[in-house]
Parts: sequence; structure tokens; C-alpha cells
Amino acid sequence: MISSPRTPTPSDALARARALGDDLSALRHDLHAHPEIGLHLPRTQGVLLDALAGLGYETTTGTGCTSITAVLRGGAPSLAAVADTDRPAVLLRADMDALPVHEEVDVPFRSVVDGAMHACGHDLHMAALIGAARLLAERVDELPGDVVLMLQPGEEGYDGASVMIAEGVLEAAGRRPDAAWAAHVFSSTGPRGMVSTRPGPLLASSNLLEVVVRGAGGHGSAPERAADPVPALCEMVLGLQARMTRSASPFDPAVLSVCQVQAGTADSIIPATASMAGTLRCFDVAVLDRLEDDVLRYCRGVGAAHGLEVDASLLREYPVTVNDAGAVDVAEDVVASVLGADRFERLERPLTGAEDFSRVLEAVPGAMVFVAASPHDDDAAKPDNHSPLAAFDDAVLPDVAAVLTGLATRTLAGA
Repeated sequence: MISSPRTPTPSDALARARALGDDLSALRHDLHAHPEIGLHLPRTQGVLLDALAGLGYETTTGTGCTSITAVLRGGAPSLAAVADTDRPAVLLRADMDALPVHEEVDVPFRSVVDGAMHACGHDLHMAALIGAARLLAERVDELPGDVVLMLQPGEEGYDGASVMIAEGVLEAAGRRPDAAWAAHVFSSTGPRGMVSTRPGPLLASSNLLEVVVRGAGGHGSAPERAADPVPALCEMVLGLQARMTRSASPFDPAVLSVCQVQAGTADSIIPATASMAGTLRCFDVAVLDRLEDDVLRYCRGVGAAHGLEVDASLLREYPVTVNDAGAVDVAEDVVASVLGADRFERLERPLTGAEDFSRVLEAVPGAMVFVAASPHDDDAAKPDNHSPLAAFDDAVLPDVAAVLTGLATRTLAGA
């Protein structure tokens, strides 16, 4: 519960967030129209630094990426006798990067960058976090602790969270946060504005499978005089699906998708090499250990049966995103206070997407929450995140800003 009568209540935060609605939409539109990809997002960083200017945050920028770490020092009287290393602290995170997708959504703020789009809603994440930053700064003298904003590039496959952690974001307030929070919007779920999450595993680990089959090229008219890697590769692609059902229990969810296959340069030339790449997702490290051994052994074995050399590897990218059970209880209570109890849902099952916010949750208790943000009412008109048709509704921005504010104040009050 909130410990101080002077600490702003979540319902108060919602009213104040709605007053910022036009500003947050304008910020989101600017970010959406000018997407940047990867770890180095200079324009995005500049826009966000401008948005934070004058709010009283201590800001630092990254060296390994164009990140922003911003710390707001609470000024509640209860902190007067508390050492800097003992002050309560909370972390709020938003990712900043876009995707290599050419936008097909017809909106006035459509991306002006060919081949780049905020197709995963990170523009909303940033705008909502700036909204929360403003709300918290308005009441800084009443905050019973410190707020750390983690504005992170490179979530989409670049592991920007690891870069920021290595550069000290978790110690930015002088001690590790008592809790860490992130919100993620979705374009394919509904009803609009619904907040959902679950305790325990929320998102899967992400692991990159890469296989190169090496043979000897030749003419397609005389395959007996070559060492053709193509049939072996095809056998691997199909056989791996069966191996998954024999390597993991049906009670241990796992999925393997081969998404890239490359071989050959002409219809009559047997290539010397053929390759494939895919993603392996699961929710348990022990299961991943078993799958890694079996998948790599299978690919090498198929290659050996064909008399071919095989280079096979599994790169462990993002770990499982695991929500703290107590943090989910807090999130449910805050959402009920801010938006109403009917706006919160506990998910029965995790999703097989992946997130590098998992890096933060490995080190700090906390949770990620999902927010349904499609502007469409018809489920058939709701493309998934990462689609060139993915669309999001600005109307959720004040709600997300208010929820993040409530999570921050509740954490600080209860620390």
C-alpha cells in the first residue's frame, strides 16, 4: 500500500496523464515518422533528451549505444536521514529501436525512412515513459525514493539491455532498484486498453540455430560426381520438426522454426555449400540444454550420413523473461486502482516471443505487462507486431503513463 498521504495516488496520476495526452501523441508521431534501427539511434536519443530537459533528471548517455539513463531523486521528508545507498529505487524501462520493415499503414505520421518502421510499438513505449517521467517530476518533492529511467536501444536482436547493464544502468541510483517495470503494447490483441501479464515465465528464450552443410559442387546433370549439400539440408529442415517432438516433453513447450534456407546460384549447378538459420524458443534452461545437444547432433549426423561436413551452432540470445510473482500482484493492484479491475487480465500461458528486458529481470525483481493497443475493433483487422500493417492507438498512451507512474510510486512507498 502507499505509505504516505502526500504520495500521489494512481487515480490522480491518470487524470494528470490524460491532460498530457496531446503532447504524448505528438511525441509518439514524431518518433514514429523517424525510426532508427539497432544500437545507434542519434535522432531518437536527441528527441528524448529534449523531452526530459528541465524535469530535474540526472541524465547520462551510453558509450556502447545511444542509450539514456535518467535518475530522479525523490525529495520526501522521510528520506532526510536515509543514506544514499539505502534510498528506495525503482526502474522503468522503454525500448527505442525500430524494425527493418517498410511501413504500409496509411497514417499522417507514416515512416519517412524507407525500410524502417516502428512495427513493434516502441514509439509508444518511449512516449508513455516520457509521460510517466513528467508525472513523477511534478511530485518529486513527495517521492519517497529515486526513479531510474532506462531508455534502451537495440532490443530487436541487438541485446541493448546487456550493453546498458554493463555500463551501469542498474546501479545508476547508487544501489540496485527494488523493482523494475516495463510495458509492451500489442497490435493484435484486444480489447483495446486491456493490461495483461502473468507470474513466472512470460516470454520464451530466443536461440539462433545456424547450420552450414559443406560438400563439393558440380553439374546438375551428373550429381554422382558431386557431393550435393541440398538434399541433406532439406532432410534436416524436415527432420528437425520430428526431432523436437522426440526431444522435449509435450509438457515442456518448445518451438523450432527454420526461417532462412540458402543454396545455389543457378538451376544446373550443384552448390558446394547450403545453409539454414532458424529460431529455437522454450521456457526452461534444462529443456534448452537437451534440445541444443539433440538438434546439433542430429544435423551433424545427417551430414555424416551423406558424407558431408556440417558446421552447426546454437547461439543463446535472450533468456526467458520471468516475472516475479509478488510484482505481478502489485501490477494487478495498481492497474485496478488506475484503470479499474476490469482492465487487468492474468494470462494462462506465456508467449513464445522474446525480450531482452529478461536481462533486467534476471538481476532485479519486477514484471513486464502487455497492453492491447490496436485501433481496430475487428480481430480480423489486427495484424501482429512486426507486420508492415501493425497499427497502434494513441489513446492508450495516458493509460500506460499512469500505470507506470503508479508502479513507480507503489514500489517506492513499499520498499
